[in-house]
Amino acid sequence: MAQEVTLTAAMRANLISLQNTEVLLNRTQERLATGKKVNSALDNPLNFFAAAAHMQRASDLSERKDGMGEAIQTIKAANNGIEGIKALLANAKGLVEAARTSTDTSVQEKQFEEVMAQISQLVQDSGYKGTNFLNGTGVSLDVLFNETGTNKLTLTGFDGNATALVATTFTATYTAVAITDVIGTNVTFGASGSNLNYVAAAITSAMSKLQSEASKLSSNLAIINARLDFTNQMVNTLKEGADKLTLADTNEEGANMLALQTRQQLGVTSLSLASQAAQSVLRLF
Repeated sequence: MAQEVTLTAAMRANLISLQNTEVLLNRTQERLATGKKVNSALDNPLNFFAAAAHMQRASDLSERKDGMGEAIQTIKAANNGIEGIKALLANAKGLVEAARTSTDTSVQEKQFEEVMAQISQLVQDSGYKGTNFLNGTGVSLDVLFNETGTNKLTLTGFDGNATALVATTFTATYTAVAITDVIGTNVTFGASGSNLNYVAAAITSAMSKLQSEASKLSSNLAIINARLDFTNQMVNTLKEGADKLTLADTNEEGANMLALQTRQQLGVTSLSLASQAAQSVLRLF
């Protein structure tokens, strides 16, 4: 059995004090190195787990920010498509006005049909990351706002093709002529331009529908931007709350370090003084 070294009461008291000081020094050094006063659940279980919950929620909300950002880009792509269709319809309207003073409208009819075909192609090209709000009423996208996904906004699309834009309002007003005769792929302006008023009405109807859809997209974009700003602020708030629970005051810890180093030096000196009584025995030899 190993023999223990026998220390005097004064030496043992000083030794224990030095050991306690060493523990405090190590803790202070860790806090200065990491910048945190709570580095594990052992330091402060309540603050550690509360801060971890804040950081987890901040992380979850940060992932939602990516989804909101992608939704914003999808809306912008759709709006670009709407603006493109408006420009093409304005071109078509110019062809209608030119046909009113033309003795042969076949040229304008052919150009008009090409414009309609380009609208359909533009609709097909207005998607973003697989979602195209101009390509049908069955298109939808859920934008999730909170970490559980229970708070969301559902974005819906519409059919941006020329005939679909005017189908309801046109047929309800102008039952005497088919939509495809005036805005489809086989457009006929009619003898002496008899259908031109119908064509002009179809363009006006399409423009009105596009304006309505653009307004809806703009409103949804404003909602998503507001939620994105809120999420950014909430993420910052959660991180700030977690920091307040765990971060160390480096000024205080620096002062602690100086005090503990001084205490350590004094402890070594006290231990040396306490051992002088034992050392005096050496003078007997």
